[in-house]
Amino acid sequence: MTANMIIVGMADLKVVKSPGSLTTLGLGSCVGIALYDAKEKIAGLAHIMLPDSKQIQNNSNVAKFADTAMAKLIKDMEKLGARRINMKAKIAGGAQMFAFNASNDNLRIGDRNIEACINLLKKNNIPLIAKETGENYGRTVELYADDGRFVIKSVGRGIKTV
Repeated sequence: MTANMIIVGMADLKVVKSPGSLTTLGLGSCVGIALYDAKEKIAGLAHIMLPDSKQIQNNSNVAKFADTAMAKLIKDMEKLGARRINMKAKIAGGAQMFAFNASNDNLRIGDRNIEACINLLKKNNIPLIAKETGENYGRTVELYADDGRFVIKSVGRGIKTV
């Protein structure tokens, strides 16, 4: 972790210009959405908890949901000078942290978060160039605005850079 690393909390999002960097801790069923504009060296990271704000009554925190977080992340990056046409995406998380023997969709929150993120990226014409999702373990991620590196750390699984 670098000295100028900004922490993105759960149900939170932040954007930075190079040489800044962002990190979010403890992605279980949550998904970390990393957007990066290589030309302008601007990065954004959201730590989303749920796929869709329209399914929940108390949805005032836009960073909590994939649909509203994605829109705000793009808007905040554009305010710093990023262009959507230059943005690329990487995602991590969406784990199934507990074993459930049920077909109830509400218990598949990790899968639903991943699906929502992928669909929203397609809708916004932002290519998904890397993902480290699913399985049954948590992740911590770091996103570097200087070169778009997305570092994924998992206990017992080492460090992966995409």
